[in-house]
Amino acid sequence: MNASVTVSESILRRYDVPGPRYTSYPTADRFVEAFTAAQYEMALVQRRSGPAARALPLSVYVHIPFCESLCYYCACNKIITKDHEKADAYLRYLAREVDLLVAHIGPGQSISQLHLGGGSPTFLTDAQLTELMVMLRRHFSFAPGGEYSIEVDPRTVDAQRLQHLAQLGFNRLSFGVQDFDPLVQKAVHRVQPAQQVFALVEAARAQGFESINVDLIYGLPRQTPESFDRTLDQIKTLRPDRIAAYAYAHLPERFKSQRRIVPEELPTAAAKLTMYSHTLNQLKTAGYVYVGMDHFALPDDALAVAKRQGRLHRNFQGYSTQPDCDVIGLGVSAIGRIGATYSQNAKTLEEYADLLDQGRLPTVRGLALTRDDLVRRAVIMALMCQGEVQFESIELGFLVDFRSLFAKELQELHALQHDGLVTLDDVGIHVTPLGWHVVRAVAMVFDRYLQTDHNRARFSKII
Repeated sequence: MNASVTVSESILRRYDVPGPRYTSYPTADRFVEAFTAAQYEMALVQRRSGPAARALPLSVYVHIPFCESLCYYCACNKIITKDHEKADAYLRYLAREVDLLVAHIGPGQSISQLHLGGGSPTFLTDAQLTELMVMLRRHFSFAPGGEYSIEVDPRTVDAQRLQHLAQLGFNRLSFGVQDFDPLVQKAVHRVQPAQQVFALVEAARAQGFESINVDLIYGLPRQTPESFDRTLDQIKTLRPDRIAAYAYAHLPERFKSQRRIVPEELPTAAAKLTMYSHTLNQLKTAGYVYVGMDHFALPDDALAVAKRQGRLHRNFQGYSTQPDCDVIGLGVSAIGRIGATYSQNAKTLEEYADLLDQGRLPTVRGLALTRDDLVRRAVIMALMCQGEVQFESIELGFLVDFRSLFAKELQELHALQHDGLVTLDDVGIHVTPLGWHVVRAVAMVFDRYLQTDHNRARFSKII
């Protein structure tokens, strides 16, 4: 999959269909309210008494929903406010949630991965971030060599704040850039000069952060292939360790903020495909490894190394270098995974606070996975992370006959094999270098829920 390959626009057009990103399987839209906090608590207790508590560290995600201003493209769960005191109350509720959680899972659990997302985690003041990290360290044991990352809005930090983040123990940063073009920035209500980002990345390097990521979005209003090429040229000069280049999904019926975008200013589908193609070619030429699913990394970055060594995993934050493990989700709308269950917190601050005021965990929905879910999850994650599925590993792991269980899916894969996306042989399914660029389409073949679901418009397109 590391081989260089030219991706034709005809293939991109053919497979540019709506589909899940598979940060989990089943996907979050399959969660049900019948899954309650009581079931989540049971899963936590079972983990506490099981071998996983001793063998595998946890991953922890903390959702900070606040932003000072609205970015029109945003599809995240956020609260727009300039009142930073609101975060004080939120931190108190986060502490209550952790207290309740630790009562079930046990104190001092080891964590090897922490991610602060949002919203804008750097909406929090230095004092508030310190309070949060002190609270987390009081309840969890941070493993040496772990990945401790935070999403950074460049408009909210300076070199001194980055130094503070390093002192708190963060070793990875992700800067939200999206586009350097001033006209595009104005159209999406996120103005941040390129020189500001360059200065921050330089300061972050001086602080010794292990990995610096930059997020880009293609398909935004007023973008053209030519203007995005200029942004890519600047990114190549900036040379962050990782780059995430996401396709903008315009779904104004679902995300109110996107209604402020002028539809006539959006690039055509053809222009968007061209931007994607240029991104692939330019970043590969610049020496980046295409990790998969919009992610690129320099060859010596841990993400690229994990891909080469077949150690990639996926969780709710995307690709990870950490071993496959349970995930604790903290805060409004946060999603977690414990054993064979998924759980999600209340999506509004009011409901989240109300449940905690009652002394209850704020879980409002989730899913207990069936045996079929577990088998298909293993297949889909193997495709998404290793780019292949060995029949024998699935058969031994789940005591099934792969060819019999997935006879229909294997038949469907013949069309993808004809297009050069996969190869099939006696031992397994192998995603080709070409197929790696549309690996979501390969994984979708094994999604039982999609097989009977004709309403896929709620998903973003693959490209």
